[in-house]
Amino acid sequence: MRDSHWNMPPNKAKALMLAKRQLSELVCDAINLEGINYTLPEVQTLLDGITVGGHKLSEQQIVLNQSNAWQEVFALVKNNQFAVTVEIACTLHGIAAQEDALEWGQFRSSGVMIAGTKYMPPSAGELPELFTRMIEEAEQVADVYDRAIFYFLTMARCQFFYDANKRVDCKWISRFMMNGFLLHNGYPAINLPAKRQLEFNRLMLDFYATGDQDAMNNFLRSCLDEKIINIMKENQIQGQAAHNH
Repeated sequence: MRDSHWNMPPNKAKALMLAKRQLSELVCDAINLEGINYTLPEVQTLLDGITVGGHKLSEQQIVLNQSNAWQEVFALVKNNQFAVTVEIACTLHGIAAQEDALEWGQFRSSGVMIAGTKYMPPSAGELPELFTRMIEEAEQVADVYDRAIFYFLTMARCQFFYDANKRVDCKWISRFMMNGFLLHNGYPAINLPAKRQLEFNRLMLDFYATGDQDAMNNFLRSCLDEKIINIMKENQIQGQAAHNH
């Protein structure tokens, strides 16, 4: 059995603080995975409110939308309002894909294809029932990381939303939901490093074809930063020391 929590104590305040500190990195990796070439310093500068030259305005807006969606996740978690629901998923899609997707803030209304695989996502009419079934099946998964990853992969395979025209991938919404669930439960978010793009793409294509989540589960777990795990553990050690003292 996997030691999914890496002996980390759940601590919502600390997990949220770490995710906020990681915001520029989370945004930078996400957009670079979709071929939008911003460096980390450029993302940091843009999120500080200073325009960076040499980039299209449309791509700048994608960066800002991505940051705004994270800020919405953070606010929901802080106020104990985050949950895996249709309403919250649609809200996050509405922010991340605003003015860019065929439709935003709602489930897609027609069929879609996924490049590189023969797998066809379910028809639009099946999506509400599939979302309900996903939540029911997730409730049978006891482990918090297994459940979070189950949400990510199931949402990605069902393609509940349209991708946006300028490379806003609907997997972003799956990522927000996975990480919102983790933060809500007091565990750190999983970032997908852009430098592991080839590995990620290969594993996702295999997953689309088979529906077998194991390889992607292992991959996503391996993306959790060891430094963050250690900081979460330090919290536990310090707490125990204070208690003993």
